[in-house]
This record gives sequence, C-alpha cells and structure tokens, in this order.
Amino acid sequence: MRIHGWGRYPVVEADVLAPASASATARLLAARHGTALIARGLGRSYGDSALAPLVIDNTRRHLLLDFDAASGILRCEAGATLDDLLEVLLPQGWFLPVTPGTRYVTVGGAVASDVHGKNHHLDGCFSAHVLSFELLLADGSVLQCARDVHPELFRATCGGMGLTGILLTVTLRMRRVRSAYIEQTTLRAGSLAEVLALFEQHRSASYSVAWIDCVTAGARLGRSLLMLGEHADEGGLAPLPRRSRSLPLDLPPQLLNRHTIGAFNTLYYHQPRSAQARVHYQPYFYPLDGLLHWNRLYGKAGFVQYQFVIPRAAGTQALHAIVARIAASGRGSFLAVLKTFGPANDNYLSFPMEGYTLALDFKLQHGLLELLNELDAMVLAAGGRHYLAKDARMSAATFQHSYPQHRAFQQVRRDYGAIGAFASCQSNRLGL
Repeated sequence: MRIHGWGRYPVVEADVLAPASASATARLLAARHGTALIARGLGRSYGDSALAPLVIDNTRRHLLLDFDAASGILRCEAGATLDDLLEVLLPQGWFLPVTPGTRYVTVGGAVASDVHGKNHHLDGCFSAHVLSFELLLADGSVLQCARDVHPELFRATCGGMGLTGILLTVTLRMRRVRSAYIEQTTLRAGSLAEVLALFEQHRSASYSVAWIDCVTAGARLGRSLLMLGEHADEGGLAPLPRRSRSLPLDLPPQLLNRHTIGAFNTLYYHQPRSAQARVHYQPYFYPLDGLLHWNRLYGKAGFVQYQFVIPRAAGTQALHAIVARIAASGRGSFLAVLKTFGPANDNYLSFPMEGYTLALDFKLQHGLLELLNELDAMVLAAGGRHYLAKDARMSAATFQHSYPQHRAFQQVRRDYGAIGAFASCQSNRLGL
C-alpha cells in the first residue's frame, strides 16, 4: 500500500503488517528474510521516520494492562494512544505528564520520538516519566529496559525513532489532577522580542506556548499570543463530547498564499479574547484535533513541517534572523508555534536543548527545499538542530553536525544487532 507521514510527503510503497500480539510480532520479525523494517503507530510523525518498504503496524496492540491508582503508575501496550489513556484515566483524576500537540499518537511513538510539550521547561520530555519498557530485539529476544537496566539501550530507544527494536509495553507515571480544565492566561506581544521577554517573565508557569506571526515583517515581526496554563482545581473531570469535524477533501493549494495567510494572522492576532479563561484541556493542548484530516489544508502535494531549536546561550539574535528570513520569503504559515525548552536530557537523539523552539508548516512548492537548506545553515550556525519526528528532508551532514551523540547511538544499535534489522527512509537518508 502507499503510505506517508502526516505531512503527506514523501509517499512510499510499503508492505504493512499488523500483528495482534507480541508473539506474532516476533514471528514477523524472524520471517523478514534480511529486509530491514520499521515500527509505525498512527502515522503522526510528519516526514519519513516511520516509512520503509516493510512496516510493522503496532496499533492492534493497544491494551492498558495495569494501573496503580495510588501511585499513578500505568503499564500499557505500546500501541495504546494518548487518547486511550486520557479517556480511561482522566475521569479517575490522572493526566499525561507530558503531551505533544495531538492526542492521536501511540505511547510507543511518544517514546520513540521522545515527545515534548508545553511544559518542557519544567518537566522535560516524555521519557523523563517513563519507568521502563519491553523491547523486542532483532534476534527475537525481549529485554526489559530502564535507567538502571540496560541503560544505554534505554537512552538509545527514547528518541531513537524506532531504530533499536520494537516497543512492546511501556510503564510510565501519570500526573494527578483535580479537573479536566486549564486556567489559561493569554498575553498579547507586539513583537518577537516582546514575546521572548514574556516567556522569561513567566518561566514558572506550568505550561506556556505562543502562536507567532511568521509573515508580518518590520517592527511587528514575530507578534504573538502567549498562552499560559495551570491545571484548574474546579470544573470536573468529565471529557468533552466527541464533536470533531473533518476536512473532507484536499483544498486547492493556491488558497494558501502570502495574502490569505497574512489576513488570517491579522484577524487572529486582533481577535477579541479574554485575558483569563477556564478552558477544557482539549482545546488548550490539542486545538487542531478538533479538525480531523487538517493536513488536507495544504493540498494533495502535502507540506513540510519545520521545527528547530536555538540554544539559549546563542541569544535571541539568531532566532530573530531566522524569523525575519521566513517573513521575507512570504512562505510562513498560520500554524506557527514558539516554545521554550529546559535543559537537554542524556538520550542520544532527543531533540530539546535549553533554548527556544519554533515549529511551522511550509506548503510544498517550487523553491521551498532551497529555502529550508538556507534556514538549516542558520540553525547550525547558532548551535541548534532539527526535530527528527518532523523531518522529511534534512541532509546527513546537517544531522551529524547537530546530533553529536549519533556515533554512540550507532554503537548501541551495533551492540544489540539493530543495524540491518531496523531502518526507515529517514534513517537511510541520514546515514544511520
């Protein structure tokens, strides 16, 4: 079948196998006849990190196996989704310790991408809350891994994009909450410098994220809306009714251009809104989940999501220059998100480092890849790097320059027989 990531670029022909149990997964692994494969969840990584000629679909193994209501420790199969966890555990007063911008990802995918959220500055990545996991190796054996049990394999698997083995089960600690609601504070910033100052001023906020205008240039470059959040004490734990709408077809790509995006950004920035509001967790953490298949906004050709981090030590000048270059190109999107990161962890390929991260979408069109190569050089010059879960076109040289532990990662793969057994289109492109 033809498969792709959430950006719908690239598209590959693949044999997709969907085993219903760990033993069936092991049998398929043994029968691969020398062909490397990659595990895949819901396909929400944007580029080609879960694409390969042979793919193991993990979504049939989605059971929640055990939960300790006193400690919040959950053991589940790797194919369980974040939405599954919230549906079952939030009514009992437990929330995800870290969540990305969609709840439609598997727990295994969250570990493999070592996802981060609006609270990284305080709580780190998803792996910081993972206690252990079971990993199916290339030889068919299963290892229990934790920080003190096969620690090098634990560090390589968290953020390792599925290149060490196939995750079977994950044990993690959930977060106790009293309500399904968030106390949201919205602050308007007239420029990039102003929103960065607001981030610093509110570093103690549990959650923080900014929508940023990457089209308007000049004195208003980077004007933003910063949304702070704290778990509410009131409002109840009931989920919202499922009323997601769906985009039924691909929009004509010419509808998204500098003029329409600029008009949207102006309206969104100036839209009247309350500075203080109590909102349900779904629109706060997952605003795009309310529109299923929103990736069709960019047309049939798809789009590239570009996310990078600039270290705090480099200052804000580099970030300002990159945003200015994006604005000058006229290619910026209306879906641009700015966050701050806390310190990096010690996983070999985890993305965050202490600094500022910007993620935005670029409609796939002529001249885009040349622009992104130019932005890559600016990111590297500032000591930054790009997120593998969003990547669809980074060069091997760029990857190797910005992920200094890639050789140590490869040595772990070599030690556990993963090289030649697990590979993706992305790993082949990056020289892994």
